Amino acid sequence: MAFPPPGTLLWGLLLLQNALRPLRGNLVFIPSLIRMSSPAVSASLVGDTEGVTVSLAVLQDEEGILPVPTCGVLSNEAEDWSVTMTPSAVGPQNVLEVTVKLKDLEWCSSNETDSFPDSLCVLQTLLVSASHNSSCLAHLLIQVEIYANSSLTHNVSENVTVIPNQVYQPLGPCPCNLTAGACDIRCCCDQECSSEVTELFRESCFSGVFGGDVNPLFDQLCSVQRMDHVPDWFPFLCVQSSLANTPFLGYFYHGSVSPRQDSSFEVYLHVDPKDFADFGYKQGDPIMTVDKAYFTIPQVSLAGQCMQNAPVAFLQNFDVKCIIDLELYQERDGIINVIIKSGAVEGGTVTPKVIYEEANDLHKFISAETLLNNGSASRNVNVEEHYIFIWNNKTISEINVRIIRAEINAHQKGIMTQRFTVKFLSYNSGNEKEISGNPGYQLSKPVRVLNSNAMNNVTTLHFWHSAGRGLCSSATLKPVLFGENALSGCFLEVGINANCSQLRRNAAERLGSLIKVTHVAMRGNSDYNDLSDGWLEIIHVEAPDTGTDPADSDVNGICLDVPAQLHIRILISDAGVVEGITQQEILGLETRISSVNWQYQCGLTCEDKTDLFPISASVQFIKVPAQLPRPLTRFQINFTEYDCNRNEVCWPQLLYPFTQYYQGEPYSQRVAKGLLLMLFLMLAAFLSNPWTRICKAWSSPNYYLTY
Repeated sequence: MAFPPPGTLLWGLLLLQNALRPLRGNLVFIPSLIRMSSPAVSASLVGDTEGVTVSLAVLQDEEGILPVPTCGVLSNEAEDWSVTMTPSAVGPQNVLEVTVKLKDLEWCSSNETDSFPDSLCVLQTLLVSASHNSSCLAHLLIQVEIYANSSLTHNVSENVTVIPNQVYQPLGPCPCNLTAGACDIRCCCDQECSSEVTELFRESCFSGVFGGDVNPLFDQLCSVQRMDHVPDWFPFLCVQSSLANTPFLGYFYHGSVSPRQDSSFEVYLHVDPKDFADFGYKQGDPIMTVDKAYFTIPQVSLAGQCMQNAPVAFLQNFDVKCIIDLELYQERDGIINVIIKSGAVEGGTVTPKVIYEEANDLHKFISAETLLNNGSASRNVNVEEHYIFIWNNKTISEINVRIIRAEINAHQKGIMTQRFTVKFLSYNSGNEKEISGNPGYQLSKPVRVLNSNAMNNVTTLHFWHSAGRGLCSSATLKPVLFGENALSGCFLEVGINANCSQLRRNAAERLGSLIKVTHVAMRGNSDYNDLSDGWLEIIHVEAPDTGTDPADSDVNGICLDVPAQLHIRILISDAGVVEGITQQEILGLETRISSVNWQYQCGLTCEDKTDLFPISASVQFIKVPAQLPRPLTRFQINFTEYDCNRNEVCWPQLLYPFTQYYQGEPYSQRVAKGLLLMLFLMLAAFLSNPWTRICKAWSSPNYYLTY
């Protein structure tokens, strides 16, 4: 078999990559470039694979001209190579596994009479093309470099290889020797590689511990011949040890058997679900079904992706939104057919109670230019799913589900936003009145407030959660969570000829709608029906009078003292400890509205166009210490040079480990370590050069003659 020159082949590969770049379409090979050293390789073809055919061609470099790749060839045979395409067993439906294989393995079979049995056997460049209707869509470039008697042309034994205990001896003298009975490429310490083969890749050998240097000489060894200058105390503190006792022991993974070899592109790991429901649920345990499977609801991962089959954890609430393309939307299995394990010891079950509702405004859930309403074909999609779990101790007693559906055209295109909420309520909470702690507040729980002047006094403190253009008319509300500072806002549409009095009233109504409450709960479990059970009256700082206009209110495009900012300040403090957990409570809540002067923003000319006036709301939690700090003494007030907070040099903490400020270790251990450190310092001082010279001077006879 003739091989093209390496230099010409390299230029051809670079030209081919540039030529294939504009040919890429929706389909793509993963990976798109493979360096092949075995009789068979596989790659994944991802994308719209319906009606796609693949073909293989051997690229020939003739006179420096690279041929243009052709697609749509029905034959999958190219000289001594074959290409097959099968659906992926572990991937999605739109993934195909393309395998390229060398048909005649006798090419690379070693012969005892050959002078170089491990010489280069095959060196070619293959091009796999994916096409549809004779149109090139994707390409896979394969650089073939197969050696005779290499590690990938032999059948490897499936016997279990015992790995020695790495605590006492290194992981073999050659860690890169991964295959028994064959030569591993770039592994220069592999004894199964002949000298001729080793010369081919000697300049690219693996380095370090993986390349065979498993017993390197460490710096603390006394037998190390250091070329640079060493300190005088090195012979006194160096280590006398054999080379077998190396700090690199245990450097690799601790295993008892070698992992099995798998040549597939992806490895599917099947893990049986762990069933914790037979002995009662604990917080964080996955909820199980009677089929011994996880009860799953779509959730958002840390990377921001929406996982369709995410298990629901016991006593963990969440409220997520998933964005999905309607063309890729697939209806999930019905919740009606699911039976949940209650977690009782006797093996009880719970059947969810489902209520369906119809969505009123599809524009809130589907983003599309037009909503298709005409046509006979239609389908239902779930836009919101709300799950309420009633729990008692370690069991689930009831599950209520509310699903909001929307009927759309079967061929509707666009982006749909789905919402999934899960809430766990105690069996004695009643009417979904969730507590925020017992007794103190828990972080990220809603702040409990009520309005004693309203008929239904149960309410929650909210702030805006704007979306779209950020207008106040379309903004939704989010609860204020304990311990989390927040800042939100929205826009009011205002024209140049707007009435300032009306603008003030609109802004004041928008801001006042967030604080229509009179009391705040001091604790997380305060009773809504008893104001004496830890309810504090909210301090409302009076807002500016919106009925009186300033003197210059008749000027178009300028309005003075417009309410624009709502400040909510909440004082919190540590109230004690219950079972080792610090309990926090609210000491007071104050609301204050501030005003700004608004002026219409004109460009080159002032046209009567709608302007946006921003209003905002901020929530701030201020922690008050449970005990007041000790007052400063007269000495600390007058002599500020000893104050560590007001000076860069802190003299009181000069010996920090021995002062009262350091609480990391007991005082006795600090003193012992300090004395040991002083001993080493004195020893190092006696062994240093000045003391050595003094000792030599004392021992010399000339020293005594001077006296």
